Amino acid sequence: MATAKIRLYVDHPLGQGQTIPLNRDQAHYLFAVMRLGVGDAVLLFNGRDGEWRAQVVEAGKRGGLLRAEERMQDLQMPPDLWLLFAPIKKARTDFIVEKAAEMGARRICPVQTDFTNAERIRQDRLQAHAVEAAEQCGGTFVPEVCALQKLGQVLANWPKDRQLMFCDEARAGRSSALAGGLAKGPWAILIGPEGGFSEVERERLHALPFTHAVSLGPRILRADTAAVAAMTLWQQALGDWQ
Repeated sequence: MATAKIRLYVDHPLGQGQTIPLNRDQAHYLFAVMRLGVGDAVLLFNGRDGEWRAQVVEAGKRGGLLRAEERMQDLQMPPDLWLLFAPIKKARTDFIVEKAAEMGARRICPVQTDFTNAERIRQDRLQAHAVEAAEQCGGTFVPEVCALQKLGQVLANWPKDRQLMFCDEARAGRSSALAGGLAKGPWAILIGPEGGFSEVERERLHALPFTHAVSLGPRILRADTAAVAAMTLWQQALGDWQ
């Protein structure tokens, strides 16, 4: 079989000899855009069964059929890390979701804070961005993009065993390092909106027993830049970049 250069996420079980039907959009992408045909190879993953090399057995304008031939790699789970962020402008929110998926978030949670401008999100569109990011970066897992929730509600229902890295813009200029001796168990990162956190929110966050306030350096970063910086800091200290 020829070398596979295209990766595709499918919501279908994968296993030796398993056939995978394609919907119209997938067929258009593979056969009209990428010009694949019968006998060509494609890499498939579904977020559960690892990555499989498959062969095109039927190619049509409105559909097609693939057959899984060989597992290329097992499922690689990212660290148990959630990214919580306040939605901002559309393109920059898309950027945050894409980078979170690439950098190893297991769950992506938009939250509405006191100063959040966006009152709604397109959860399905953001989930599609997470899928595309996983396809492009070689990942075998796709993080879940949650529905938009109020920050207060999220904190009220917070899991007892999950620590929270609170990126507090008021600490700009202080040491950005996470304190030593922290456990590597479940964690989350919280990034604020363009207007920052309100004083009420900041006081509540600092008072929570599971919260660890950090600075992201000497300058106040834009929300999308802060998400990348925070995930880098956490991955190097407690994640799978060590």
